[in-house]
Amino acid sequence: MTTKNTNANQTTTPKYIFVTGGVVSSLGKGIAAASLGRLLVERGFRVTMMKLDPYLNVDPGTMSPFQHGEVFVTDDGAETDLDLGHYERFLDRPLSQANNITTGRIYSNVITKERRGEYLGSTVQVIPHITDEIKGAVKRIAPGNDVVLVEVGGTVGDIESLPFLEAIRQFRREVGKENALFVHLTLVPYIAAAGEVKTKPTQHSVRELMEIGIQPDFLICRSEKPLQDDVKRKIALFCNVDFGAVIESPDVPTIYEIPLSFEQQGFAERVMERLRLTAPTPDLTNWRTMVQHITKPHTRVKICVVGKYTDYIDSYKSVQEALIHGGIANDVGVDLAWTSSDLFTSSERAREILSNYHGLLVPGGFGVRGVEGMVEAIRAARELSIPFFGICLGMQVAIIEFARNVLKLEDSHSSEFAPECSDPVISLMDSQRDVTDMGGTMRLGAYPCRLQRGSKAAEVYGQPEVSERHRHRYEVSNRYRDSLIEHGMRLSGLSPDDSLVEMIELPGHPYFIGCQFHPELQSRPLRPHPLFAGFVAAAERYHHAQQQPAQPSLAHVNQ
Repeated sequence: MTTKNTNANQTTTPKYIFVTGGVVSSLGKGIAAASLGRLLVERGFRVTMMKLDPYLNVDPGTMSPFQHGEVFVTDDGAETDLDLGHYERFLDRPLSQANNITTGRIYSNVITKERRGEYLGSTVQVIPHITDEIKGAVKRIAPGNDVVLVEVGGTVGDIESLPFLEAIRQFRREVGKENALFVHLTLVPYIAAAGEVKTKPTQHSVRELMEIGIQPDFLICRSEKPLQDDVKRKIALFCNVDFGAVIESPDVPTIYEIPLSFEQQGFAERVMERLRLTAPTPDLTNWRTMVQHITKPHTRVKICVVGKYTDYIDSYKSVQEALIHGGIANDVGVDLAWTSSDLFTSSERAREILSNYHGLLVPGGFGVRGVEGMVEAIRAARELSIPFFGICLGMQVAIIEFARNVLKLEDSHSSEFAPECSDPVISLMDSQRDVTDMGGTMRLGAYPCRLQRGSKAAEVYGQPEVSERHRHRYEVSNRYRDSLIEHGMRLSGLSPDDSLVEMIELPGHPYFIGCQFHPELQSRPLRPHPLFAGFVAAAERYHHAQQQPAQPSLAHVNQ
């Protein structure tokens, strides 16, 4: 029986695609899975995605950004793996806590059920109780969707991943081969000394997967260079897959080219054939135009990103992508300089560094390290009229800088960093004062923000109220609101009950905006976030103004 998607409300038997990885981590399983998901969305299917993470943390909220990278926050306040950001950006739909399951959450759920007596009389074991819990989590996100794409974190051979792999092996047997398939992503390394690619790592990875009982239906081969047909035939032969099921994924200038590469190879069509799905050929014109804006923009700007975790860019993955999206909106290429805040040791040094850039962005973070450098960077951007965008901690530090250098409150700081300071212009939120647990207890998820009429924020958004995602414990102290306003700062965004400052800006500055929320989490390549689009536009104007010849002085003209 063929399942055909003819309208957005059609109920179909859900199809499941499980994506695993081998050889090494960080090959891009999430992006590959999201790219396939995008091609199915373009064909009219309702697609959702899920990440199965093998670590014992309940969620990544308490993990170091240097170990795990960015924590991606959903509308419903879940702290999730950064791959969910890729899923949302490619699928262009919001996901939820149900779309990211960890080993920690699975075991926590099973132990809770055991304590309640739900397994009374049974010996609780990995099989069937843990695997059943995993399968149940996958099934719970299926209703209302045509296709469920599930990425299994880690690599084949990791002991932590075994329960997930066993669960998806069982899952396919239960739903049938026509309703589920396996995609395995591996590395096909290029050995420069030999001048050739090597298929043995892929062969060994697939063999290890088959020992678990999983035969991949498709192989995605990550490589530095395109693969020749003879290499693909060798992989197909030794890995027991069809020649057409070997999909290459070479390095490309932008991750948004990957769906186009997959489409050119007929990947989605072959997947649909295996799952007995039909749909018309999609029109990818908008996606191609978007990629063109990234790869061949009419001009470029240089943005200095000053943060705490710049040695590991994945800590700011959504910020990176949102800046690229801002460039798409303006047909501008964005060159990012990830700069440690520790380098901004003085006002003079800050001015020297920023003289090479067209905009400054200070993203979020936790802890006191590097805050003084951020203060100096923001001061230079304010005084030199360099476009500035501060996110979460970036906005809070902008408040500290303004309080010190404009309000002349020399001992102003955040109570997070200096609890004994004279003027804590940033203070702990009232709702956080009795919180003792660290995991999942911040102000998390989507909250409304009312914009001040006539503000730059309202102009950029083009609407009076917005909803944005948060992840913080500290806020602008309401004790200092009047002083900030009296000295020229505009509180351009407030919570609907006026209790929380959500946005600030400086009237008269080309672009000086700070926000307590994380707008990068809702930016999409085909729908760039207004704040990032506005920031990149301001950087382009600043760049253009710098290129104009200096106007002669009046005295020179009179001569």
